Amino acid sequence: QVQLQESGPGLVKPSQTLSLTCTVSGGSITNSHFYWSWIRQPPGKGREGMGARAYDGDTNYSESLKSRASISRDTSKNQFSLQLHSVTPEDTAMYYCASVAAPYSYSSGIFSSDAFDYWGQGIQVTVSS
Repeated sequence: QVQLQESGPGLVKPSQTLSLTCTVSGGSITNSHFYWSWIRQPPGKGREGMGARAYDGDTNYSESLKSRASISRDTSKNQFSLQLHSVTPEDTAMYYCASVAAPYSYSSGIFSSDAFDYWGQGIQVTVSS
């Protein structure tokens, strides 16, 4: 059973970079066909997909965030990470890491959280001075 756990600071100042890490257990982030994603849910709003990194290292991002978001990985630690640059209070949200054992692309602009099989418990990040 794949398990995911988010970690990182809960408070980030405006204009700074938000950095979160997802630690994966029960499976390797290089396992074939798995896609590893970051998803967020602002208060009072629905979930928003941010981007994904594939088992082979390829990445794709939502159109609205691709200029600010970056997803990297550390295969030696079985972790993948999110960096979101130039944050504003509108980036305040619960952030989740999630995965699915199938290709997932954000290029269509259509996001469905139902597609993801495994989820972390989420981490609250507030952007405030």
